[in-house]
Amino acid sequence: MPESAWKFLFYLGSWSYSAYLLFGTDYPFFHDPPSVFYDWTPRLALPRLDPRDIAAAYLLQGSFYGHSIYATVYMDTWRKDSVVMLVHHVVTLVLIVSSYAFRYHNVGILVLFLHDISDVQLEFTKLNIYFKSRGGAHHRLHALAADLGCLSFGFSWFWFRLYWFPLKVLYATCHCSLLAVPDIPFYFFFNALLLLLTLMNLYWFLYILAFAAKVLTGQVREPKDLREYDAPEAHSPKPSKAE
Repeated sequence: MPESAWKFLFYLGSWSYSAYLLFGTDYPFFHDPPSVFYDWTPRLALPRLDPRDIAAAYLLQGSFYGHSIYATVYMDTWRKDSVVMLVHHVVTLVLIVSSYAFRYHNVGILVLFLHDISDVQLEFTKLNIYFKSRGGAHHRLHALAADLGCLSFGFSWFWFRLYWFPLKVLYATCHCSLLAVPDIPFYFFFNALLLLLTLMNLYWFLYILAFAAKVLTGQVREPKDLREYDAPEAHSPKPSKAE
């Protein structure tokens, strides 16, 4: 539970900050995605380095994903998707560092905003699953919050990561970038990483669909992490984290 509480607070804060940058300032990137490349040059100046800047969001996210790589390898329970999770963290960190270095930070804020909201709902759901049976009693309010959180998580994953992400980010980076800057550097490098991120989002969405199918067919009655190894699998030989 402490891990989920920490992640919930982090994702809530980082997503709220990204939402502030996109909707509480003059940045038009969400409503006008091609604007991320308006007047783009390799020497495009970053905003002032103060807590209200894009630079602060990058520092926060880069630190978090740097730690997440270490945590996935040495601290977290090994799951069916742990290898994919590790690749995701590496790809994300590479995107954060390289987009900051090569002045694609406008796109980066849009990417972070579209991804963090699903993690907020995931950790919120986990917390309520823990709370609903605390003290050996059943708590209806937390059970209801867990069920609603599970539904909203599945919907937001599809809407933000599989609908808006291609519609706004991939459209801007694959198509609009060439219109704004025909010889834009690192075009294939960044788009390959963003497409890989999309494939991983599709991969995890299959777990969401599999869970929904089990609920509809009565195989499970409450939220369950299908990424966990079953008992027979857990005792089967598999590489240790040290290896």
